[in-house]
Amino acid sequence: MQENKKIEITREEILPVARRMREAGQKLVMIHGYADKEGANVVTYDYDMGPCVESYEIRGETVLPSISEIYDQAAAWPERELNELLGITFENLDMSKRLFMPENLLDGQGHILVTPLSELREKNIPEE
Repeated sequence: MQENKKIEITREEILPVARRMREAGQKLVMIHGYADKEGANVVTYDYDMGPCVESYEIRGETVLPSISEIYDQAAAWPERELNELLGITFENLDMSKRLFMPENLLDGQGHILVTPLSELREKNIPEE
């Protein structure tokens, strides 16, 4: 099992880190995120460093630069997914269509992790 090294960074460091990793030939393993107990977004960029994975973590941001121009679809897909699920905007990334959720989800508002299930049911499931 690979060791994981967590490194906290700011939004301004995302692009320089991604460029440095790409130039060094390091693979982007995943971009993932969640809402912490206080409701703040946490986004992590994981890079394969051979014997370990370096995880670069950003907290509390709702707008981040996209690294899709550096890592292509390896970055674009998880960035779009985080937009849909957590409402994070990635600058310079086309997010005009949803990946998973219906286009009419709450009339284009809300995200799956922050929308109460009762509200989703009310808006999207017809009564029998």
